[in-house]
Amino acid sequence: MFLGVADFNCKTYHYLCTNNSIGMKHTRNFCIIAHIDHGKSTLADRMLEITKTLQSREMEAQVLDSMDLEKEKGITIKSHAIQMDYIYKGEHYTLNLIDTPGHVDFSYEVSRAIASCEGALLVVDATQGIQAQTISNLYLAIEHDLEIIPVLNKIDVESAMVEVVTDQIVDLLGCKSEDVLRCSAKTGEGVPEIMDAIIERIPAPSGNPDAPAQALIFDSVFNSFRGVIAYFKVVNGSIRTSDKVKFFSTGKEYVADEVGVLKMKMCPRDEIPCGSVGYIISGIKTAVEVKVGDTITSVENPCSEAISGFEEVKPMLFAGMYPVETDQYEELRASLEKFQLNDASLTFDPESSLALGFGFRCGFLGLLHLEIVQERLFREFGMDVITTVPNVSYKVYTTQGEELDVHNPSGLPAPTLIDRIEEPYIRAQIISKSDFYGPIMKLCLDKRGVLIGEHYITADRLELTYEMPLSEIVFDFYDKLKSISKGYASFDYHVVGFKEAKLVKLDILLNGEPADALSTLIHQDHAYEFGRKICEKLKDLIPRQQFDIAIQAAIGAKIIARETVRQVRKDVTAKCYGGDITRKRKLLEKQKQGKKRMRQIGTVEVPQSAFMAVLKLD
Repeated sequence: MFLGVADFNCKTYHYLCTNNSIGMKHTRNFCIIAHIDHGKSTLADRMLEITKTLQSREMEAQVLDSMDLEKEKGITIKSHAIQMDYIYKGEHYTLNLIDTPGHVDFSYEVSRAIASCEGALLVVDATQGIQAQTISNLYLAIEHDLEIIPVLNKIDVESAMVEVVTDQIVDLLGCKSEDVLRCSAKTGEGVPEIMDAIIERIPAPSGNPDAPAQALIFDSVFNSFRGVIAYFKVVNGSIRTSDKVKFFSTGKEYVADEVGVLKMKMCPRDEIPCGSVGYIISGIKTAVEVKVGDTITSVENPCSEAISGFEEVKPMLFAGMYPVETDQYEELRASLEKFQLNDASLTFDPESSLALGFGFRCGFLGLLHLEIVQERLFREFGMDVITTVPNVSYKVYTTQGEELDVHNPSGLPAPTLIDRIEEPYIRAQIISKSDFYGPIMKLCLDKRGVLIGEHYITADRLELTYEMPLSEIVFDFYDKLKSISKGYASFDYHVVGFKEAKLVKLDILLNGEPADALSTLIHQDHAYEFGRKICEKLKDLIPRQQFDIAIQAAIGAKIIARETVRQVRKDVTAKCYGGDITRKRKLLEKQKQGKKRMRQIGTVEVPQSAFMAVLKLD
């Protein structure tokens, strides 16, 4: 029963810190997981209000989505940790909440949040029911042995199917219908009961307060004044201010200048006890010295082994990122290193391009992830970058028996040396209304998908499982799926392995010169259509010059499509009125020679909009 909230003062906190066993029993670490737009951040808002973590004047919608980009797009991009204080049956409890993103491109954020918790609120929208990401996130939580509390949200909406969706949750979890909590995150109805359930159902963190210090880093940020700030969960022991600490992966030692807990702002504390979540500032200046998933321990009394961290992220999509100004290469490297602290799912390696100079081959989890990274680099670091055509990673087997990982079409060996090429395949889960069964099946077949299984969740909702190439879904599959299903279909996928494919390298030539930044690897059956569309798109986007520009798509030496950007015509004979015709001919001949010379030495600038337009050919 919710009794009300008193101010949680430093004396009480100090008492719980110095009585570790009591502090651990009164600590709950949990996250909120759900499909996109099912009300995670709004539910977090109501919890912050009930626990008086924020005053009413400080409240705003989705207050934990602090990034401008999150507010503009209306989605959560970063998981956000915050500590709340709650009174239950007259006793103080410390609740560490982590709000997580819902989009499949940010699933790595969810996995890191889950590894830092003992329980999870699984939020389901009463108007939409169980969606693909609901199931995906649930399996992730079950793998980590988290206690699941099912929450049915948006029960106040007229179109809410409360009983139907409750039955779906019961079937999915195997729980009782009375275990499903019902609430409206918008109005606050049912939220106090959720707070009580968190304390009653989610177990207190396990760990040995007297063991050597052992803390898991689950996130970090870069502050230009204070250096790297690492967020961690203490698994064993405790971490105090002024302790000498060691980071396991680098072996480097630092003094903990400040430790504290994460409220809306960082609140310094003398000690972070066992089982709690906090931050550490130790004057680390370079981003490469801190790694997400690393273990922090004490130098005086170190632990014997590191905590098993997180799986190494596997990028799904690769694209080149180049600075607009070529002399900004080192600035871009520093920006990417700082950015990687805050987004561990981004990977990058140096590469060079004939057209664009020196840059980096970056790995992303999807197109939205790429778009967000590009936008955040510009907003947070002032880096304006050119992004090349994204592609997935392929395995190339040569005639000499070598196996090569190719992330870039330019890294492909000569055709005579290639034995076979294999591309990554995914298993996709699509949940939709049965009315859209036909159009969804046609879309998947067009994308070279193979139906693996189908079953009806309810009378009018079905789940389709397909195997299809990853390269077919990274561009426009999700947008098309939403269009043909009128927004009802949900989609989730995971990589299952590699299969042999008939792939060719498609080059784009501008005035006979290959534009390597526009080259792509594509399935042979789709090469002609894709090449023709790129040429048509570039014709509209490349600015006209004083000479004709030939845009060609080629496979090897064979040209498969061509468009021409016509030259800007200038009437050089305008000043000749009357007189001898030879005067006009001389001027026209002079213009002709000038255009010929210009065609030989002139370069064609490809605008950034052309690179991005290739992704949106349909």
